[in-house]
Amino acid sequence: MQENLPLDVIIELTNCTIWQQDHLVLSNVNLSVGKGEFIYLVGRVGSGKSSLIKTLNAQIPLKEGIGLVAGYNLTKLKKREIPYLRRKIGIVFQDFQLLIDRSVNENLEFVLKATGWKNKKEIDIRINEVLEKVGLGLKGYKMPHQLSGGEQQRVVIGRALLNDPEIILADEPTGNLDPETSEGILKLLTDISKTGRAVVVATHNYTLLKKFSARTIKCDDGKLVEVKDEEEMELLQ
Repeated sequence: MQENLPLDVIIELTNCTIWQQDHLVLSNVNLSVGKGEFIYLVGRVGSGKSSLIKTLNAQIPLKEGIGLVAGYNLTKLKKREIPYLRRKIGIVFQDFQLLIDRSVNENLEFVLKATGWKNKKEIDIRINEVLEKVGLGLKGYKMPHQLSGGEQQRVVIGRALLNDPEIILADEPTGNLDPETSEGILKLLTDISKTGRAVVVATHNYTLLKKFSARTIKCDDGKLVEVKDEEEMELLQ
């Protein structure tokens, strides 16, 4: 069942506890993210960044607290509702997860068909639209191995945009990329947030944080803490 969120808020977590199986990861989590907002999620490896992202995407069930994401209540979410929630969320992984035996176009077509698209002409139009958006308009015929790491990540971002999601969750999207390519990916994600989508980027790349400054939330000692000023940002490194 969908529930109403406050106007312009797309993610609202209140007094949430995040568990990874029987291991307590984060407690007393409070987070509000607006439509069109770009935020960083930072913290050491194992601090809970990925667990939080998996909770927002309903990969990890939320058992305690109130979690509203794109109009769905995570604590009351029924199994059959999960695919509908996930259509409102685009996921960008560090390791691409492209199908290596299919072209870029076929990778994107696979996702559209899996989410209910049937009309071939509409599928082709949508694929062309997202590839143009991510700067790969002429690369649809290529196989993943024929693309650079940055181009592969642009395909992944395009894939995340296929169903016009309200939220993009990016888990270490520049983890395998060189600095210049990483900047291009971050610029693309910030541009996407300007189209009204909430973008949450989990990262430990503090150089990018300085270059593309935005609201920053830190997973630290089992808590979620907002990083308020430059001095605190320096301490992150």
